[in-house]
Amino acid sequence: MLARKDQVVKQNNDGIVYLFKKNKVTFFHGRGSFVAAKDGGYELKAGEESIAAKQVIIATGSNARALPGVPFDEENILSNDGALRVGATPKKLGLIGAGVIGLEMGSVWRRLGAEVTVLEGLPAFLGAVDESVAKEAAKIFKKQGLDIQLGVKVGEVKSGKSGVSVAYTDAKGEAKTLEVDKLIVSIGRVPNTIGLGADAVGLKLDERGAIVVDDDCKTSLPGVWAIGDVVRGPMLAHKAEEEGVAVAERIAGQHGHVNFNTIPWVIYTSPEIAWVGKTEQQLKAEGVAYKAGQFPFLANGRARALGDTTGFVKFLADAKTDEILGVHIIGPFASELISEAVVAMEFKASAEDIARICHAHPSLSEATKEAALAVDKRTLNF
Repeated sequence: MLARKDQVVKQNNDGIVYLFKKNKVTFFHGRGSFVAAKDGGYELKAGEESIAAKQVIIATGSNARALPGVPFDEENILSNDGALRVGATPKKLGLIGAGVIGLEMGSVWRRLGAEVTVLEGLPAFLGAVDESVAKEAAKIFKKQGLDIQLGVKVGEVKSGKSGVSVAYTDAKGEAKTLEVDKLIVSIGRVPNTIGLGADAVGLKLDERGAIVVDDDCKTSLPGVWAIGDVVRGPMLAHKAEEEGVAVAERIAGQHGHVNFNTIPWVIYTSPEIAWVGKTEQQLKAEGVAYKAGQFPFLANGRARALGDTTGFVKFLADAKTDEILGVHIIGPFASELISEAVVAMEFKASAEDIARICHAHPSLSEATKEAALAVDKRTLNF
């Protein structure tokens, strides 16, 4: 499985190199940094090469955040990178952090047979996800055997030849110790700006080390732009790609645009979780009047044929205009199904618009149509 993973990664990387050649992009391999502002532009360094540029796009991404005083050794204490290189399934696996990456890693290794314990500092599970989806996910993951402990406070972490020991206090205030073979630390990511040479040119960073940009991804320096994980906004590859396209268009004198309100989110667990737009708790907090509709995959013929009927599709629509405000999915191929909702929201569609569109039968997308029908309590198959 790891060999296949490495092969797919290599194919994707080789594809980028091919696209560089096809589009006459010169590629310099090496760590890039600013040297100085020079001749109305900038002197850059890539490895041992010196490069002059009038326009610069910074896309240096992010790095996994380590626990204070507990650096990653990628042998026993793993980042997401190390978690994808473990040569054999550990008998006992610990995870600190029940966020997106933590759950993805825990889900994979649980399915491979590891005994997985997840320690999460926050009292709520998947707080950024719609509450009903988070509740369903917690129930499913528990059934799968993931031991998720919320509201814990992690103390001393010791790594040795026999594995890793984690001292922590649980939600009740009781002192406990977790003994595992491997420990994955997934407590967020930090912008990758160390060594960039920001000081050499006066590039402005915020208190997190992220590059400060405006709505158009312009930095504090003329001709310098920044995109992706190294700036504000969600740390998602597809968000970075959209920003990259928009910046290239702006440099060319066009009007690139990225709508942050319709960027889809996906958690690649089993089942998958995907959403776009507002959650129900956000709408309540904002005082927005809304209607909700939900449809279970249990009543979907294609899901039955696939042998995976977990989860549901949920629509949230404006109570007066019926405009779609958010769509939330937990279930098979949620990452694919969410695209229809993104398109619909970009075109300011109503729930009824989706309800009246013909969907292929049998298909998982029928659950999307039925959830839209459920907004007005008009489901056909449930």
